[in-house]
Amino acid sequence: MRGDDREQGSMFSCRSLEDRIPKDHPLRPMRAMVDTALDAMADRFEALYAVTGRPSIPPERLLRALLLQILFSVRSERQLMEQLEYNLLYRWFVGLGMDDSVWVPTTFTKNRDRLLEGDVAQGFFEAVLQQGRQQELLSSEHFSVDGTLIEAWASHKSFQKKRRPNSRQKRRDRHRDKGGPRNPSVNFRGERRLNDTHASKTDPEARLARIKGQTSKLAYQGHVLMENRHGLVVDARLTQADGYAERSAALEMLGNLPGSHRVTLGADRGYDTRDFVAGCRELGVTPHVAQNTTNRSSRIDERTTRHPGYERSQRTRKRIEEIFGWMKTIGVMRKTRHRGQARVGWVFLFTAAAYNLVRMRNLLEAT
Repeated sequence: MRGDDREQGSMFSCRSLEDRIPKDHPLRPMRAMVDTALDAMADRFEALYAVTGRPSIPPERLLRALLLQILFSVRSERQLMEQLEYNLLYRWFVGLGMDDSVWVPTTFTKNRDRLLEGDVAQGFFEAVLQQGRQQELLSSEHFSVDGTLIEAWASHKSFQKKRRPNSRQKRRDRHRDKGGPRNPSVNFRGERRLNDTHASKTDPEARLARIKGQTSKLAYQGHVLMENRHGLVVDARLTQADGYAERSAALEMLGNLPGSHRVTLGADRGYDTRDFVAGCRELGVTPHVAQNTTNRSSRIDERTTRHPGYERSQRTRKRIEEIFGWMKTIGVMRKTRHRGQARVGWVFLFTAAAYNLVRMRNLLEAT
């Protein structure tokens, strides 16, 4: 018998939002880990908000919504608010009831910016990482480090000279601009542009950088320190892109590792420099760095390479590319949606915490 296609709306629903989410849904164990991390941050949240005044968006719901934006690759806050209107799974994860109203996108953005002041991303990252330690998922002896470029939210046209141009330079600029005042067509051929003489008007903290074999672009540089047992991120930070940021940031992250025992560090040949290797040894770190023998002798000799652990570190360190791949594709960090080093760094660290949540869920389900 053919069914009837006529719609008949019901006034009430007898099923709760909790009953509508499958018991084996992948977000359920993640919601439990997120709630545990947020409970540990209660004192930090109390210090951010005034005692009196109009209630704002609860920071717990705000952070859960930002996690959804990363986990499901939602491009903007406006799209996220649209999904919260009708997606019951999103409402359940954030903590909204079926009849609760959704926030205005601009209100959501302003409340999100408040969390930048309290270093909330760092606290959430540490709270998630602490759960990994309690589950004995982290290695305390073997690590890997690497960096990647995060494209800035700025175009090449915004990369202009820092000094005020003279009359001759003004005439040259007028001759170069072909497309009108709003979006001119600019020809950079033959013009030497450097970070020392030029800066972006859209994002002044972004720097012009490039990977060998690729075109240059305005970018930041993200750095990740990974433990080698299960590939979890133990530290992450974002710096301006220059030729020294990778090695200096790596030494800073190594200095923040707990304990005083000796550890190993796997890295690619870009870290095979005299200063970096010496800095590792001063920190009690054995540098399992790939040898760079292109134009000079390597700083890593047979005292290190003869051990079988060196080869294992070289194989394992490549897993850090999985972290960058997830953050850039799923976490939408290939090109940032924000401007300024502080804000982009906040999102980069929060995305690393989201990766740890996914990784820990998979590891715990496999055991």
